[in-house]
Amino acid sequence: MLNFLIAVTVAELAVGVTGLDNGLALTPPMGWLAWQRYRCITDCETYPDECVSEKLFMKAADLLVSEGYADAGYKYLIVDDCWLAKNRSADGKLEADKTRFPSGIKALADYVHSKGLKFGLYQDWGEKTCAGYPGVRGKEEMDAKQFAEWEVDYVKLDGCYSNVRDMDRGYVEFGQHLNQTGRPMVYSCSWPAYQEDKGMRINYALMAKHCNLWRNYGDIDDSWTSVTAISDYFAMKQEFWAQYAGPGHWNDPDMLLIGNFGLSFDQSKSQMAIWTVLAAPLMMSNNLSNVCPEFKEILQNKEIIKISQDALGIQGTRVFKDKGIDIWTRPVEPVHHGNYSYAVAFVSRREDGAPTPYKITLEDLGLKHHFGYTIKNLFDKPTSNITIHFALPKTVVRVRVIPSGVVFLRFDVIATKLREDDIYNGALNKTVTFI
Repeated sequence: MLNFLIAVTVAELAVGVTGLDNGLALTPPMGWLAWQRYRCITDCETYPDECVSEKLFMKAADLLVSEGYADAGYKYLIVDDCWLAKNRSADGKLEADKTRFPSGIKALADYVHSKGLKFGLYQDWGEKTCAGYPGVRGKEEMDAKQFAEWEVDYVKLDGCYSNVRDMDRGYVEFGQHLNQTGRPMVYSCSWPAYQEDKGMRINYALMAKHCNLWRNYGDIDDSWTSVTAISDYFAMKQEFWAQYAGPGHWNDPDMLLIGNFGLSFDQSKSQMAIWTVLAAPLMMSNNLSNVCPEFKEILQNKEIIKISQDALGIQGTRVFKDKGIDIWTRPVEPVHHGNYSYAVAFVSRREDGAPTPYKITLEDLGLKHHFGYTIKNLFDKPTSNITIHFALPKTVVRVRVIPSGVVFLRFDVIATKLREDDIYNGALNKTVTFI
């Protein structure tokens, strides 16, 4: 049953869907977004280092560069809700709160660009944003032109204070207004999250044509419970959702919580692994000046980011649940004669306080290439030499996963038969262990 599920999933994903034709987000976008960590803190007198202000975003831009995040691929800095003045200007245009953004949005965008980063901005398709500031409704063309004048690179369009039945039309029209400006802007849509909540049938083919990414579910909270709820919902919908993901158009399970308050070290590794398998945008939302080194290593893990940014753009799926272990797999490059390489995450959902041993053959994971695979542990310390193992379809992989933790492995397909007979016929190919 497991092998059948994997085969069907890969076949469906290979069909693909034509995405938004703006040449952007060909791999899942990576960056930093303010909302989860800073929400709508606007009291700069009481919280001078946490309020939504140009100071906060300029400091975040500095840290993305100085702390190595930009070099790792986190290029987008995105301003979320609460940046606006309470009312539009006299001529009907959007403007930033003058106290918290005294230099204006164009100056902030210029500063972000000067750091070699991309600038993103939040708005809402409704009459008001979720926090009650002016939305784009009735001013869509004007606001799209305003974003272009400000040199915005990424637009996140929320859906509060709007009619969910009109979102298919409204989001498409706003995206067309963005395209008509001539400025390339990644377009992040939110309409499925709102329609899903109402039990509506969602036109994902239309969305994949007009949006670069879209939120499928409610806002993430800073907790392991929230991470597992989102991942379970994605798994439940995966046979339908995954076929619409690919270069230029992605399902978005929301922000990375790593480095905040709610996730342990091992839960943080689990979120990073699941989001990577899901080909999800990697948008951090944390205090970049206060991320502990071990959490920073997770976020900047080059081997995992390489999988996140895999050019095939295939969204992975949860393929098996057994003994409290969820197994997630994602086909990646290199591919040899139709045989994919794979990223495989063994995620523990157990709460009994003890590590769980688990074993499975490559064949039962759907890895059947007769020349075999090399295997490496993606959470090996980046300062160490990563050990590479060799395995055949009949090889048993043994892992030991701690509660709410993960063992994340990469299986690279071997293109030519190795000469060493002991690798194919001896003890090395019988069992490979990761603990």
